Amino acid sequence: MKIAMLARNANLYSHRRLKEAAEARGHTLDIINTLRCYMNIVSRRPEIYYNGEKLPLYDAVIPRIGASVTFYGLAVLRQFEMMGVYPLNESVGIGRSRDKLRSMQLLARDGIGLPVTTFAHDPKQTEEVIRLAGGAPVVVKLLEGTQGIGVVLADTERSAKSVIEAFRGADVNIMVQEFIKEAGGTDIRALVVGGKVVAAMKRTGAEGEFRSNLHRGGSAMSIKISPEERATAIRAAKSMGLNVCGVDMLRSNHGPVVMEVNSSPGLEGVENATGIDIAGKIIEFIEKNAKPNSTRTKGKG
Repeated sequence: MKIAMLARNANLYSHRRLKEAAEARGHTLDIINTLRCYMNIVSRRPEIYYNGEKLPLYDAVIPRIGASVTFYGLAVLRQFEMMGVYPLNESVGIGRSRDKLRSMQLLARDGIGLPVTTFAHDPKQTEEVIRLAGGAPVVVKLLEGTQGIGVVLADTERSAKSVIEAFRGADVNIMVQEFIKEAGGTDIRALVVGGKVVAAMKRTGAEGEFRSNLHRGGSAMSIKISPEERATAIRAAKSMGLNVCGVDMLRSNHGPVVMEVNSSPGLEGVENATGIDIAGKIIEFIEKNAKPNSTRTKGKG
């Protein structure tokens, strides 16, 4: 098969592993810088150009679109979909997962466990928002944040009010969530491929850090998750419409709660922690499922 990968940095561990896994199975994989693509949007003849040349027709495309280029990256991916190329994750599913508020609403609609989450536009409603989230401490999140950036733990009502009013005063959209104290600065990332959890790791934040992101100095270890946690991860992936994703969960007193669904999960932490060949499983999934003109969510928002 001929596979394209939309990625800006060919040297990242995840991108190198996917290329190695594809080539080891006899496929070719071209890494295409998302921002260097340009499109000819013409009726019935969609085309993508790259570095001055029209791209050939690929069998499949692996979108590894960075959060900072989501808008343009999804436009390029939609063009691939219009050309009949099989997407590992569809543009609609990625768009859902990148919109933190929308993803929470979709997960809530499907009855998936979540921390109490509140959202408001008017800074005058700050006290009510904090009350709805269960009172301080609360976690304040930028809707556009990633890798733990833009996530603040407000320990007291006073600090929570100050943080929320500061963000809203700067016209920044935020969510306010209950703080799951019993999680103890750890979370679970479950890797879902094709409706199955293929690996799971427990991430622990650095000392004094409530965020467990590996990018922020956290550590990871392989973990056996419960049937309820496994089912929650699978349902969350289905809610977003993603074939491959990382589902981040906390262990709360009332069961697993989903914090985020990541449509471009990093492979380094989970492969090193578990020893499982995630890249190989992703390529195997593409082999079994890649068919032309098979984008399921055409026309759906």
